[in-house]
Amino acid sequence: MRRISADYILPIVQGGKVALPLRNGFVEVDENGTIVSTGRLTDDEADRAKAGMLSDIEFYNGVITPGFVNAHCHIELSHLKGAFKEATGMSGFINQINALRESVDKDGRAKAMEEEFLNFQNQGVVAVSDISNCDESFGFKKEYCSKNLPVYYRTFVELFGSEPEDAESVLKRGIEVADGGTAMGIDAAVTPHSCYTMSPKLLEITSAQALKSGYLSYHSQESGEEEEMIMYGSGALWENYKGRNMSTPPVTGKTALEYFIERLRCSCGASEYLDSQNKIKGKINLVHNVVISQTSIDAARDNLETPYFTICPLSNIFIHRALPPLDLMRMNNLDICLGTDSLSSNKVLSIVEEIKCLNSHFPHIHLNEILNWACLNGAKALGKESLLGSLEAGKRPGVVLITDVDFNNRFRLTETSKSKRLA
Repeated sequence: MRRISADYILPIVQGGKVALPLRNGFVEVDENGTIVSTGRLTDDEADRAKAGMLSDIEFYNGVITPGFVNAHCHIELSHLKGAFKEATGMSGFINQINALRESVDKDGRAKAMEEEFLNFQNQGVVAVSDISNCDESFGFKKEYCSKNLPVYYRTFVELFGSEPEDAESVLKRGIEVADGGTAMGIDAAVTPHSCYTMSPKLLEITSAQALKSGYLSYHSQESGEEEEMIMYGSGALWENYKGRNMSTPPVTGKTALEYFIERLRCSCGASEYLDSQNKIKGKINLVHNVVISQTSIDAARDNLETPYFTICPLSNIFIHRALPPLDLMRMNNLDICLGTDSLSSNKVLSIVEEIKCLNSHFPHIHLNEILNWACLNGAKALGKESLLGSLEAGKRPGVVLITDVDFNNRFRLTETSKSKRLA
């Protein structure tokens, strides 16, 4: 049994309610990392623990949190670190992906991936919603799930294809990749990429296949270019596709998220996909949300049973020099999650660095709220909230230390803040 203490413990949830930070708190964990209890040290115990006078208490300067859930990542793109130009917009980013994705050989890609798998484990990431376009990450996922400090990976085999005649063959190949992961003991299923990279037919049949697994991840309203393409049939992304003689999605006059929901409705004719309120069942992770609006929020609420809204701040700044309207999302009480995206659109895969970015641009949001997004909401999106996401007895969420926290300013992280998994 270990009793781990710090300046503050942030349990996230206790007794089904949002928990406030516990000053001089502690968490007890057994040899398997299962939470036995949480509480507070007395003033005397805290003073003695800080002085190293209590052998049964490990005391750390900083805050103790549950393990992080990275709600959106492309770990197989880790070899592209430092290769992309910033602020190109989505059209420019797509051009770079097409040009550079295969720029490193297989051994180099594997080495880059393994480094990030180790980083996740050491930083305190306990679960990842990971996007794959091939099977190159599967061996690492199997290996790192079985180590002493395991990380859970749900793999979304992402499909795209703009030409309707290719839809069936694209889906078939995607299912074969996902089935290969399943055969290795990995939770894997196909998922659609976005409105602008898929023909309506491929978007519909892929969504239907994804919903069979109960989980769907989707790049939603990542840029104004995407919105302009769907609503008006114009803009840089539209011109990019036309310039490459590729088919474009229909122009609807509606937001990109409304278009996606319409396609979901087309793919969900069977009642097995709908709940008693006629909402589409399944955990649907809408990723990025840079240009999400009240109109699209209302559409999601009216049509989706359990939507999650993942943000990837550093990636959004890297590509678009823009961030999601977080205050609008918070005002609507959306289930926000936090991800890193990939090293093609980010300089580092680190939840702590994403939190620093949020602290800088949204200083009024308390760390406790952001950690709810980074821990519990991410666990819910992956169906792992009974095990992960909060420091509650019976769970095995991981125990993470964040150092160099400014306690006097809404627990903001500082430039030197880092995270480390303790249990």
